[in-house]
Amino acid sequence: SFSPQKKLERKSSTEGSLAPPSKQTKLWETRRVSQASVDKVVLQFVAQGLHPTHIVQQQGFIVLVQHLQPNTNVMTRNTVVNKVTKASIEMKRKLKATAHHRGFIGVTAHWFNPQTMQRSCAALACKQLKGSHTFSALAGALNDIYTELIIREKIVRTTTDNGSNFLKAFRVYGQTDENNNPEPVGEGDGEKDDGGQNDDYDEEESVEGVEFVDAGALLDEDDYLEYQLPKHHRCACHLLNLVSTVDASKAEINPLYKRLSRSTFAKCSSLWNKSSRSTTASEVIEDHCKLQLVRVVATRWNSLFSAVERIVRITREQGEGALAAVCSELDTPKFTPVELAFLAEYAKTMSPVAKALDVLQGETSVQMGWLVPTITLLRTKLQRLHVASKFCEPLIAALLSSLEKRFGEMLADPELIAAAILVPKFKTCWTSDENILKLGKSLTSQLPLNTCNFYGDSEMSLK
Repeated sequence: SFSPQKKLERKSSTEGSLAPPSKQTKLWETRRVSQASVDKVVLQFVAQGLHPTHIVQQQGFIVLVQHLQPNTNVMTRNTVVNKVTKASIEMKRKLKATAHHRGFIGVTAHWFNPQTMQRSCAALACKQLKGSHTFSALAGALNDIYTELIIREKIVRTTTDNGSNFLKAFRVYGQTDENNNPEPVGEGDGEKDDGGQNDDYDEEESVEGVEFVDAGALLDEDDYLEYQLPKHHRCACHLLNLVSTVDASKAEINPLYKRLSRSTFAKCSSLWNKSSRSTTASEVIEDHCKLQLVRVVATRWNSLFSAVERIVRITREQGEGALAAVCSELDTPKFTPVELAFLAEYAKTMSPVAKALDVLQGETSVQMGWLVPTITLLRTKLQRLHVASKFCEPLIAALLSSLEKRFGEMLADPELIAAAILVPKFKTCWTSDENILKLGKSLTSQLPLNTCNFYGDSEMSLK
């Protein structure tokens, strides 16, 4: 039964309590975010996702931000551009302050996932190198990284650029013989053990034939056994860049080619400089040519080829008159018909080189087996162009000579040939030289049958 007295007692006890009544807080009241925090998150979204800056002006994006955080504003596009620029400048300043006059070595690893057969990669180290970057310092840094990560026995090859310090490091400390063991250093390997037959000599007699040497001097000698590096492989992309720049310049030994090449590229440089330094010049070029010129980047040879190819395309699509009008309005030297013909033949000659470089620079779909077929087909294509060349015959000769000099050993490497044969895209169609194929098949024959059952026809072109 209900008693009124109990109800009054319960009410009075509630009124006498000092504790405030509990109230459930709402979600938007617990997470009050400042405008500065919203701006920071939006900036991270744009920068890290590589989104276009105009995304902040889209109505859907504005509604999304204001729905998640009411009473906040979304930055304008100009504000985003300014903040990204300032953040970039600040990051560069910090990097310069940290890495100024400092040397670093970066090491990455690439391998095939045995389950998916997809190539995987990871960054292993970014280590500061103190002191001079000598071959022994590089060898020590690589050895420390391999030892720390316990991967020495898993490494098949180490790829580096063609710097003399790297080359000497692997020539001295690397594996060189067929069994991937360091070559023995020192003399006396031919001495035979006498089986202890001369142990009966008196101590005085044995001392007479001993030559005393300074033990300290022996300890100071470097026998090049301190480090053991894996098998070395020169970066093919770096080699091909050297072929296209350093070695291609040797074509100027021919006086006619030198005169024509220098006069033509001098006019090209004048036009490129004008277009990159003035927005008015860019507008003039676009009005007459319907295209913009490509800027040349000093560290990438591909950009030079692309820039020449763009001039050739403008001449082909808009006519020589369009380019002449641009040169006249920008007050730059005009091209002669011979120079335009030279540019067209230069672009045709270097096109296979540029495409081969693009192939070898692939990150996900290119394996070691692509190297030999790519260079072989490049050499074949250049040999065909050499027959019909009118202006660039010295250039083609220099390129062919350089390819043989820099890639000759790789093209005869049995492991690289076997890797090419095992790529289903190539198999054995990339060469008709049976001696080359035998080198690779001698290794593939040691694999299981289902692994090397790839012989047949295929095709690849660098046209």
